[in-house]
Amino acid sequence: MGKIGLWIGGALLLLTALGCDPSNGGDDTGRDLSHIPYEPKDYPLTTPPGLPGLPPSPGNPQTYDGVQLGRHLFFDPILSLDSTLSCSGCHDPRRSFTDNLALSPGVGGTLGSRSSMTVLNAAYYTSGLFWDGRSALLEDQALEPVVNPVEMHEQWPNVEEKLRRHTQYPELFRKAFGIRNTSEITRDLAARAIAQYERLLLTGGQSIYQQQVRSERFFDDDQQEGHDLFFNLDPLIPDAECFHCHSAPLIQANEFFNNGIDSVGDLGDFADKGRGGVNGVFFDNGKFKAPSLYNIALTAPYMHDGRFKTLEEVIDHYNSGGHAADNKDGFIRPLGLTPRQKRSLLSFLHCLTDTSYLQNPDVLSPF
Repeated sequence: MGKIGLWIGGALLLLTALGCDPSNGGDDTGRDLSHIPYEPKDYPLTTPPGLPGLPPSPGNPQTYDGVQLGRHLFFDPILSLDSTLSCSGCHDPRRSFTDNLALSPGVGGTLGSRSSMTVLNAAYYTSGLFWDGRSALLEDQALEPVVNPVEMHEQWPNVEEKLRRHTQYPELFRKAFGIRNTSEITRDLAARAIAQYERLLLTGGQSIYQQQVRSERFFDDDQQEGHDLFFNLDPLIPDAECFHCHSAPLIQANEFFNNGIDSVGDLGDFADKGRGGVNGVFFDNGKFKAPSLYNIALTAPYMHDGRFKTLEEVIDHYNSGGHAADNKDGFIRPLGLTPRQKRSLLSFLHCLTDTSYLQNPDVLSPF
C-alpha cells in the first residue's frame, strides 16, 4: 500500500474509533445532559473578620456546584498538556497557595522567570492579577496558565475536548451552569468555576494582628515595636515605611511599585519590565504588584523572582534603601533600623500568619 493509501486507512481507523467512543456520542453534537438536575444554590462568602467585603463579580454568581467544579479543575492536572501539572502544583494550599520555589517548573520541567504568587486574597485585587497586573479579573487570570508555554503548555480547544469526553466533568458543568449538552462546555465556563473557587481563598482574620485589633489577644513587646515600625506609629523609633505599599486591613496594595531590587542604568534596562511590559508605559518598567503580607512567613522565597530566601534578607534590603532608579518609590530609602528593631519587625510579620482557611473542606483537594 502506498503512502496515500496508508494515510487514508489511518484516517478511517481514527474516524471509526471516534465514532465508537461512547463519550463522544458517535457524532459531533455531543451528549444530552438535560436529564441531570440543575438546581443552583447560592454559596455565601464569609469574609474574614476585620477584612472588607469582596468586590462584586457580576455575571458569575457564587454557587455551591460552581465552587465544586472549580475546586475539581484547580486540583486536576487534566488542564495541562500531559496531565502532570494542576493549578495546585504551583499553588499548594498547605504552602499558603505557593510552591515555595524561586521559579516554578512547568510541564516538562521548564522554568519560568517568576515566582508563583499566592492566590490567597487575590479576590481583593481590583487593578489586575499576576505580578504585572495583566489580567483584570479572576476569570481572566484562570485562562492564562493553561496556554502559557512555561506552565501548563496546553491549548484550550484540547482542554475543552478532554472535559467534554470525561466521565465526570459533563455532569459537574451541568450542575454548575445548567448546560444541556456536552458541546456547551467551554473555557469561559471553566474559568468562571475556577474563579468561584478562588474567591473562597481568604485569610487574615485569625492572625495575631487581627486578633489584637479586636482586643482578643495582645502583642508582646517585640511584636508591638514591630507593629509600630511597620505602621510608622512611634515618633521615638525610625519609620520602616512598610504600610505605604502594604496597608491595613488587607496588608496589600492595588498598585505597582519599583522597590529598588534591581540596579539598572536606565528604565529600559530591566530584564523583566513588569507592569511596563504590559501597559507599555516606560515609567512603569520594573514595577510589580505589592502582594498581601498575610502568611508572608510561609511563602518564602520572596519578590517576583524569588531572589530573597528569607524575610531577614527582605528586611535588610529595605533597610539599605535599595538601588536608585528614576521610578523607585520614594518610601524606599535607607531606614537606619538597628539589629533589634529589625528583629522586632520580623516578629510582627509573623503575626500576620493565618491558616484557618484550611479548616474549610471546600478549599482542599477533592481527589
